[in-house]
Amino acid sequence: MKKRGLLSWVLEFAGRKRGYFGGSVILALFGVAASFVPYLIIAKIVEQLLLGNRAWNYYLKEVLWMGIFWVIRMTLHSFSTAMSHAATFTVLGGIRKQLCEKLSRIPLGSVLDDNSGSYKNIIVERVDSMETTLAHIVPEFTANILLPIIMFIYILTIDWRLGLANFVGAGIGLIFMAVMMYKSRGGYELSVQKTKKLNDTAVEYINGIEVIKAFGKTGSSYEKFVVAAREGADVFIDWMRRCIWPQSGTMSFLPATFLGVLPIGLLLVRSDMLSPEGFITGIILSAGLITPLVVAFSYTDDLLKMGTIFGEVTEILEREDMVRPVQITKKPMGSDVRLSDVRFTYKDKEVLHGINMEIRQGEVAAIVGPSGSGKSTIARLIDSLWDVDSGSITYGGVNIKGLPLNYYMGQIAYVAQDNYLFDMSVKENIRLGRAGATDEDVINAAKATGCHEFILGLENGYDTIVGGAGGHLSGGEQQRICIARAMLKDAPVVILDEATAYSDPENEALVQSSVAKLVKDRTLIVIAHRLSTIVDADKIFVIRDGNMEAQGTHEELLGSCALYAKMWEAHSMAKDSDKEATYA
Repeated sequence: MKKRGLLSWVLEFAGRKRGYFGGSVILALFGVAASFVPYLIIAKIVEQLLLGNRAWNYYLKEVLWMGIFWVIRMTLHSFSTAMSHAATFTVLGGIRKQLCEKLSRIPLGSVLDDNSGSYKNIIVERVDSMETTLAHIVPEFTANILLPIIMFIYILTIDWRLGLANFVGAGIGLIFMAVMMYKSRGGYELSVQKTKKLNDTAVEYINGIEVIKAFGKTGSSYEKFVVAAREGADVFIDWMRRCIWPQSGTMSFLPATFLGVLPIGLLLVRSDMLSPEGFITGIILSAGLITPLVVAFSYTDDLLKMGTIFGEVTEILEREDMVRPVQITKKPMGSDVRLSDVRFTYKDKEVLHGINMEIRQGEVAAIVGPSGSGKSTIARLIDSLWDVDSGSITYGGVNIKGLPLNYYMGQIAYVAQDNYLFDMSVKENIRLGRAGATDEDVINAAKATGCHEFILGLENGYDTIVGGAGGHLSGGEQQRICIARAMLKDAPVVILDEATAYSDPENEALVQSSVAKLVKDRTLIVIAHRLSTIVDADKIFVIRDGNMEAQGTHEELLGSCALYAKMWEAHSMAKDSDKEATYA
């Protein structure tokens, strides 16, 4: 499939304001025409001076006309730039909106493969850095290209040889530019890579500062950041060092139109092949011929930069979505969940090998197994955060791939171990579970999950701001609020993916008791590391190395599954050790 061009993406992101770019160009064209007139007036004034015209009123009138056209030029430029800015900010907003929407539609694994700092850098800083280029390149690049073209055509009407003489200095400048472009090959791409690495390292360093300090790794971690910063700086310094001399030659010779115009023009005048008035007019027009082109060429780096950024943006936008229908065609009957021969590959390695499960409506099912066995992967597949490679997952008898994503997400309440709270009040974080829920609904959900008492003990109760990622609360408090949020969602299926990992035994028992009441007639799937909390489950699935080791009740597995019996023995010993430590 042919890849879309940059212009196609820009126009799509501009939406209803795409016409503003066209209007900006039209105004820029009229501005070019207005800016050309003063050059003609100056040439006419010089011609009249050479002819001996001493009528001051004539010159005053001509100067006034120059002022009028200058005002027209600046007015048109202002309106043109305003329109391009309006379209540009729409484009930037459209890019960010589509990126965020895209991240919600692609498989979770595709998102997790990249560093979170990379997404933040692209969506915020990188997209924002395109503003100057997009907003100014349309009107200013247009004006700076068209004005010299019009001037050059006019000079050719005076004398074609004088016109070509303008390119003597430009030819030398272009040679220097070719050398500069050759020496700068790969420089920008490498600078982008090093800048991304620096950004990712900075985000990692800041996010992990607590662990870094706790384990005395400040020196080594800071050194990693310093190395990334030094490499980023070295790339730019080396790039500029390679290009400084050819760039200087380019900037010196490219605008030097007089290098050819003056000697060739004088020869033409001496040979009576060009009038003095025509020579003066040619000099005046030549003075403004190349400088706008130099300004236009100065946008080259910005265009390369914008192209690279759009490449990063479109790489995300062109990833494959999780294919789901828009309309529901077959409504699920009940909330049974069934996995049939499910296989799943992550980073070129198959992590689930033909998993079969059946969890009926109203059952409490537990998934247990050693660390890294694939328990959380199964939960995420059931929640449709990933797509299975082969096999199927059905909900109420319907393959979840045949259900609209928004509909299916409304059927599942998922609470993971690494939960996330937004930087707003406790009440609003819980209310995210169901839009439009009343304060009473929020409080009832908190009471049911054992959150109410500790929330009332916070500084402002339910109106307490939890901080970025819930940083003002403990890990256990964050998890209990997330569980309350999931309960408020009132979904037919509830998945607790080691959701009580940070809770102490007393609070965990309280939460488990509350969950048992709230999930009546609902399907509950629990991934637990404390086996004592799932002994009463209707079904327990034992997973090892991505395979189904065994399934049954607690009592059945103790007698039939060596792995489960071993895990239970280890868990019981750990509980006894905790009790001894408590009473010591």
